[in-house]
Amino acid sequence: MNGADRLCDTLLANGIDVCFANPGTSEMHFVAALDRRAGMRCVLGLFEGVVTGAADGYARMAERPAATLLHTGPGLANGLANLHNARRARTPMVNIVGDHAAWHLPFDAPLTTDIEALARPMSHVVRRVRSPDDVAPAAAEAIAAARGTPGVATLILPADRAWGDAAEAAIPVAPEPRPVVIEESTIAAAADRLAAAGRRGGLLLGGAAARGTSLDAAGRIASRCGTRLFGEVFITRSERGGGRPALERIPYPVDLACAALEEIDVLVLVSAREPVAFFGYPGKPSRLAPPHAEIVALADAGDAVDDAMLRLAERLDAKAAPTASARGVDESMVAGPLTDQAISVIAAAHLPDEAIVVDEGLTSGRGFYALSEGGARHDYLMLTGGAIGIGIPLAVGAAIARPDRKVVALQADGSGMYTVQGLWTAARENLDILFVIYSNSAYAILRLEMQNVGVTHFDRNAERMLRLDGPPLDWVAMARGMGVEAARAETTERFADLYMAALRRPGPFLIEAIIP
Repeated sequence: MNGADRLCDTLLANGIDVCFANPGTSEMHFVAALDRRAGMRCVLGLFEGVVTGAADGYARMAERPAATLLHTGPGLANGLANLHNARRARTPMVNIVGDHAAWHLPFDAPLTTDIEALARPMSHVVRRVRSPDDVAPAAAEAIAAARGTPGVATLILPADRAWGDAAEAAIPVAPEPRPVVIEESTIAAAADRLAAAGRRGGLLLGGAAARGTSLDAAGRIASRCGTRLFGEVFITRSERGGGRPALERIPYPVDLACAALEEIDVLVLVSAREPVAFFGYPGKPSRLAPPHAEIVALADAGDAVDDAMLRLAERLDAKAAPTASARGVDESMVAGPLTDQAISVIAAAHLPDEAIVVDEGLTSGRGFYALSEGGARHDYLMLTGGAIGIGIPLAVGAAIARPDRKVVALQADGSGMYTVQGLWTAARENLDILFVIYSNSAYAILRLEMQNVGVTHFDRNAERMLRLDGPPLDWVAMARGMGVEAARAETTERFADLYMAALRRPGPFLIEAIIP
């Protein structure tokens, strides 16, 4: 048995049975070991950003980590943007990076890089395997670290540690994470402040707090005290619709975000960070809550969040909340030429029950969140760290984690081009994903950002950097070229017909929605 075999067995013994991979020469012994394990599902991505983004989507829906396999430092570098997003989402991931044999590193071969330095900003733990016998203990440490906070744990596997003989020994099982139980004094302080604030109090729910037991408790607190419920600007995963408590998403634009929070005196953070502006703008604040607002940290990722929220509700005497009614979506004004708002209306109105929505619609998709609040039950995932290009791979990972549920991916065209290769993986794995491309042939969000910094007139150079229409992108041709059936919609009626037909059929399908 070699080190690569030990690594595979350690992953499987700890419940990690999916590996998203883009391997190279240094990882061939690990690939061979994976081939000998029928219990491991290996998913190939044609670009490392697809690999890391898919592992993020998988973990968000499976609630356990997947493994990735990347080829040396340059392969890791290609995957860093979506590792950044995963770190911001606090997604558990065991990120395995191959390296040269240890004795080959001093020769400075072309692929030699400082992998530790590349990995560290996007990982909360980086561990290099020291010997074949160290493979299993190092893997168990990485798994424990990934599940604990949670977050990205990077394991560097030199080739000679993978092919070298390893002594027979028991496969280590990483300890289960033990969430930190919040002290009663912290619960009492938060309860007192929310009770006193009434409708000027807010709960900001992130991570696991935006679903399940915590979300239900938040709904009861809102009903009892008038507390407003907020979701983060960029949401890792939230359960929505079907009468669930609705979270008011803090807007992305600074002025709108400040306006949404201006009447808040107390903001209690539950597995969420204090809201701040995405960028610094001339004459605008970085903190979004008003200066007088008190920020109270109740629980963070790694804490016993559900327990804290149940105790908070109990202390506030928040009994069962009245059941919210599903309102549905008004489609009466949707007809004629296709618009981004019409796409959002139709997508929300006909969303199937228990769908998974992956939203990287950015500027064009901004209307969907509010429209879908009273619709069918669904999970909602989105870009978390601001590094665009996660939508397609995030949908791939979510679909692999939950093959029993339809995935609807709302995707801006410009950011979709970063990881368009993920369509090939969706076709190869026959994943049940409906991709909706907002095709406006522009980086529309950058036009908004130009205005935010005070630039209102665009000449030729700026226009050429903000437009994608010379030549235009052909998403139907690209999708078909990677094995995904696709069609184009230029009117509202055509889009509605394609959307509803695609929801009824299994497997991947792409709609290119042309927005003039």
